[in-house]
Amino acid sequence: MIAVMNQKGGVGKTTTAINLGHALALSGKRVLLLDLDPQAHLSVGFGNVPPDTPGMDAVLLDGEDIDEVLLTVRDNLDLVPAGPGLSNMEHLKEGGTERGMRLRNALQRCDRNYDAVVMDCPPAVGLLGMNALFASREVLIPISSDFLALQSLSRFMGTLQFVEETLRRPMTKRVVMTRYHERRRLAREVREKLQEYFPGQVLDTSIRENTALAECPSYGETIFEYEGRSHGAEDYRLLANEIMHGSWH
Repeated sequence: MIAVMNQKGGVGKTTTAINLGHALALSGKRVLLLDLDPQAHLSVGFGNVPPDTPGMDAVLLDGEDIDEVLLTVRDNLDLVPAGPGLSNMEHLKEGGTERGMRLRNALQRCDRNYDAVVMDCPPAVGLLGMNALFASREVLIPISSDFLALQSLSRFMGTLQFVEETLRRPMTKRVVMTRYHERRRLAREVREKLQEYFPGQVLDTSIRENTALAECPSYGETIFEYEGRSHGAEDYRLLANEIMHGSWH
């Protein structure tokens, strides 16, 4: 179970969740995507998901089973959309510590077997983010090629340490660079700093800046459908392969 998360916006979080999920599905893995961001960009990115479709809101607020609200959006790929009421989860007061375990409990009740569960998380570690972290074994952190991203990553790593202490178990943390320009000195310097500060956690694959990646959600398509021979498609295939052959499950 992989939570795609970063407290900083604009780093390609949803783009990564969509295209990593589809890349894994195209490789023959059975994949479940969860849209945990009330903005519902993950759901929009697959097209033909009406905004009033119940999904994670029904699961987390009403106790609905995941099996009852998932949609098959591509071969080997199921999606639970955000749902119109998901933002109400952040205002939930009753339930104590159980509030943070609702997603984990729902996944344990799920009758379908998946090779990978990929969660697109909001850009803040509130109650929705904590549900994702408590349910996950791995956090995939997209980070753009600028020094402000380094600062936000340091704070986020502190949050992950708190979660590890609460759960009394380590989490696998992987950093993937997005919007990467290899020829730009700043991008190379940021990558070197990441490798210095977070040794062994920076993935070899970087996602290069690619116009097609920004365009394809407006057509309700993944990069593999929109422009399958682009740098974006190549990079997400490589990312999926790297994750499949690491300690990702």
